[in-house]
Amino acid sequence: MNEPTFVIPLWADLIAVGLGGIQGALFASGFRGERRLDLLGVAIIGVVMGMGGGLIRDLLLNTTPVTLQSNWYLLTATLAALAGMLMAGLFHRLNAAIVGLDAVVIGLFGAFGTSKALTLGLPIVPAVFVGVCSAVGGSILRDAMMGLPTALMHVGSLYAVAALGGSLVLAGSYAAGLDLTTASIIGIAVTTVIRLLAVIFDISLPEQRALYRRKVAVETSAIPIVKS
Repeated sequence: MNEPTFVIPLWADLIAVGLGGIQGALFASGFRGERRLDLLGVAIIGVVMGMGGGLIRDLLLNTTPVTLQSNWYLLTATLAALAGMLMAGLFHRLNAAIVGLDAVVIGLFGAFGTSKALTLGLPIVPAVFVGVCSAVGGSILRDAMMGLPTALMHVGSLYAVAALGGSLVLAGSYAAGLDLTTASIIGIAVTTVIRLLAVIFDISLPEQRALYRRKVAVETSAIPIVKS
C-alpha cells in the first residue's frame, strides 16, 4: 500500500517564511553600536529566520529541501526582511499583533514538520521531535550566526514548549484517526494558545538555579554550616 504524501500548500509555507523574515528584520533592527547590521545583514537574518525551520526539517527527514525548489522562498524571505527593516517603527507599535503572528508561525512550522514526518512513516516521538526542531530552528540559526547565546536555552516565555505541545496534540490526534489536515489545524491552535498565554501571563519554566538550590538544600541539610 502506498504511503500517503504530504504537500505543504505553497501559500501557507510562504506566509510562514514571510513572517519569519519580518521577525528576523525586527530582531536585527534592535541592534545598535558595533552590532548594527546593513541591508545585506538584515536580508541574511531574514532568510535564516524564514527558511531555517524548513531546511532543518528536510535535513532531519533526509528529503530534498522544499525551500530550495522554488524561487519564491528566497524572494519572499528577503523582501519580507527588507520590508520589516524599513517599517520597523510601525511594526514595533503593533507589537501585540507581531506577538500573535509569531505564535502562529511557531504553530505552522511545528505542524508542517510533524505532519511531514508522520506521512514519511516516522513514529510519534521522532515526528514530534522533527516538528519542534522545525519550529525553533530559525531562531537557533539566527543566534548562531549573530554570535549570541541561544535564546531557546535561557529563561523566557514558552517557545519550544508551545511547539512541543502542539506537535504532541497533532501526532496524537492523527494516531487517534483524525485526518492530517484537521489534526494540523488543532496542533497549530494549541501551539498558538500556549505561546500567547505564556507571553500574556509571563509564564516560563523554573530556572535551573532554583532547582539546583533546592537539591543542594535537601542533600546537605544534615551538614553543619561553618561560618568564619
